[in-house]
Amino acid sequence: MSQRTIVNVVGARPNFVKIAPIHRCMQKFSDLRPILVHTGQHYDRKMSQTFFEDLNMPEPDQYLGVGSGTHAEQTGAVMIALERLFAEIRPDQIVVVGDVNSTLAAALVAAKMHIPIAHVEAGLRSFDRTMPEEINRICTDAVADQLFVTEQSGLDHLAQEGVAPEKIFFTGNVMIDSLVAHLEKARALPVLEEMGVAPHGYALMTLHRPSNVDHPGMLQTILDAVGELQRERPVIFPIHPRTEKRIAAFGMSENLKSWKNLITVPPLGYLPFLRLLSEASFVITDSGGIQEETTWLDIPCLTLRENTERPVTITLGSNRLVPLATQAIVEQAHLALDGGYRRKGIPPLWDGHASERMVDILRQ
Repeated sequence: MSQRTIVNVVGARPNFVKIAPIHRCMQKFSDLRPILVHTGQHYDRKMSQTFFEDLNMPEPDQYLGVGSGTHAEQTGAVMIALERLFAEIRPDQIVVVGDVNSTLAAALVAAKMHIPIAHVEAGLRSFDRTMPEEINRICTDAVADQLFVTEQSGLDHLAQEGVAPEKIFFTGNVMIDSLVAHLEKARALPVLEEMGVAPHGYALMTLHRPSNVDHPGMLQTILDAVGELQRERPVIFPIHPRTEKRIAAFGMSENLKSWKNLITVPPLGYLPFLRLLSEASFVITDSGGIQEETTWLDIPCLTLRENTERPVTITLGSNRLVPLATQAIVEQAHLALDGGYRRKGIPPLWDGHASERMVDILRQ
């Protein structure tokens, strides 16, 4: 039996969580030769290497080391490096996940080199084209040959955009595959004990989107709400490097240090963060993936955005879009604590087996 070479491309932390179960599943089949390529879009050890270790992923077969830069610089650097690599190894197919710059760059290179493309997490739309991720999603889907969808809205959007039905596959959510596989191990870690908090006795916050952290007025609005909430219970805040820089640049660091119940920590690995996520009383975030993970875990999630590309987390899950105003954030946190954020159910095919369904299709 001839072996097909499939390149799995990752670049940023959310990609690692999604590609890990797919790559692991591919390795079980002798007719597949999976090659893991890390573009280096997230290059800080805390942003990258610890995730590989936590997810039991092998060292990347290729590390491109593109680093940071503007969107154009980063996307261009990934394209140049991948074109050389694809010409050398001549893959039969590539798999890209999510919506980061590396995803779009890999898809564009493969399309022009006539290499079939599978896009995992296809069809998601926020309908906000000021988000770089939205442009990446639309363009990647436009050139993909196989589109793997996580929720009903993805099917609806791709149909509306005229994508041929035979290209679209509703396979479920691979991020949940990773969560299911690692939850027991995560819950064995002494993270809560080390931080001095009790299960369901703290809130967890992440914040990184430019629309929230690049504008001092908006960032202050959010932090004012956090300042109020931490008086009632500890708030654990793993600070993204971008957010930390903005807080310092805007002169807000000293104020945060004065809050006794705000626990700031560096970015965490996948397993310790999953432990914190799974036992929080509620989560405040502007992340996409955390909306999905909290839905499966049935943890109230306050999403600090005007839109979401994951509407099933609202219609079925425990997620809400929260107005970007201090008092609104505080009020929604109290509503979450009072039981107002309970999920209606787990979305279809979020069962821990999405990667197996995808690999079955890729092997056909």
